[in-house]
Amino acid sequence: MTTTPNTSASSSTDAVTPPAAAGRRPAPSCTLVIFGAGGDLTKRLLMPALYNLAVDGLLDAGMKIVGVNHGEMETAAWSKDLKQSLDQFAADKASTFHAGKLDDAAWNWIAQRLQYMAGEFESDDVFNTLKQQIDSAGGGNVIFYLAVSSRFFKPIVERLGKAGLLKEGDNVFRRVVIEKPFGTDLASARDLNAHILTYAQESQIYRIDHFLGKDTVQSILAVRFANALFEPIWRREYIDQVQITAAETIGVEARGQFYEQTGAFRDMLPNHLFQLLGMVAMEPPNSFDAESVRNKKADIFDAMKPLHPDDVVFGQYEKGPAGVGYREEQDVAPNSTTETYAAARVFIDNWRWAGVPFYLRTGKRLKLRRTEISVQLKAVPYRLFRDTPVDQLVPNVLTLRIDPAHGTSFDFNVKVPGPVMQLGAVQSSFDYSNFFAERANVGYETLLYDCMLGDETLFQRADSIETSWAVVEDVLHPKGGAVPVHGYAAGSEGPAESDAMLARDGHTWRPLV
Repeated sequence: MTTTPNTSASSSTDAVTPPAAAGRRPAPSCTLVIFGAGGDLTKRLLMPALYNLAVDGLLDAGMKIVGVNHGEMETAAWSKDLKQSLDQFAADKASTFHAGKLDDAAWNWIAQRLQYMAGEFESDDVFNTLKQQIDSAGGGNVIFYLAVSSRFFKPIVERLGKAGLLKEGDNVFRRVVIEKPFGTDLASARDLNAHILTYAQESQIYRIDHFLGKDTVQSILAVRFANALFEPIWRREYIDQVQITAAETIGVEARGQFYEQTGAFRDMLPNHLFQLLGMVAMEPPNSFDAESVRNKKADIFDAMKPLHPDDVVFGQYEKGPAGVGYREEQDVAPNSTTETYAAARVFIDNWRWAGVPFYLRTGKRLKLRRTEISVQLKAVPYRLFRDTPVDQLVPNVLTLRIDPAHGTSFDFNVKVPGPVMQLGAVQSSFDYSNFFAERANVGYETLLYDCMLGDETLFQRADSIETSWAVVEDVLHPKGGAVPVHGYAAGSEGPAESDAMLARDGHTWRPLV
């Protein structure tokens, strides 16, 4: 196990700290230790996010970034590898970076703070050496980011605790960021929580869900609670149904081995989609401090009725207009029954939402890429228009577009110009790009920044994690046999059985168009 300092960057750049973005203060000085420094997550998301924070002047001059990974490597080589990845992303996706290209001064600012450490994640020597280095540098604030396979979560946190790396002092924090999957069912989530909380306090654990880092997701609370138009009707008396969609056009790509063990339901429902549901359905918090918001979301998860096999539909994409079937993908068993599509009907047993169905769906190789929330209001009485040429009234639907389009739209009825009372459906829409300057964002900037500030609002607590898994326990471990998996053509809108589930309630999915 070795560490190598960074000597490749010019010392003149070290004194240059970009000015902070308007209205935001730089995060406090800290050391960010990334376990899994050579992995895809670090290259694709963490380092681009850190770069964007540096460009915005939101990182302190005393920031250090220590990368821990298997295999010997010089810091200069790690830095070069990271920069090559960033250059590629800048060329491929201009919106990820300021001006569509790397700012050399900002990158040098980051590069000078990099240090690579080679070692095994389950070796006590790594943690002892890490502690010696942190102590010799004066201790201070440290964030340990677990960008590793979930099988390393327990041993890393255990060794951090035993090495004394999680001990906090006056005005000194030690925090651990853990990626999903946080367990694979209720029992494993409880076991993982119990284990890590043996060595750390709940306030030190930041369970991250990258969906919550999206500006459009955080805007859900702004739409609901900053506008008098919406909150009075945000209840069962006026809302007929809510649909939450996370559709992808891509298949499993090179993640067949991971997907075979996980499937669409575990991968998306108890975390990403439940988090969106929580923000849509939660009661107004007394303030936007972390515990107030998380308490209200926890109340929603606690009020969700447990799902049963009849409340879900599983699907698996087969050969179709969009490509090959799932069973033909790399690292997928030829007789696999893993679901690549999952839909669920969820009810919340509280005063505000009693009787209102929340329909959730996610899938791969679907017709269109789209993440959105559609809130459909109840129909007005038809009687007034009974003697007019009106076949049906288009329902009023407020749609919150999260990805790839960012904005909102509202469907409603108006009179068609002319002498006859004839109604026509129209849509009013808002796009963020028409009102706000585009900002570089990969979805992790806010989450990293909030972790450095100690703001836990967008991170999940142990109780909410366990409650979410409890809701789906009967689906994951059904007593009457596994949930059937239905085929659907790659490039379609999903299995017909998903449409039938809504049809039983007299509803239909919003089309993917």
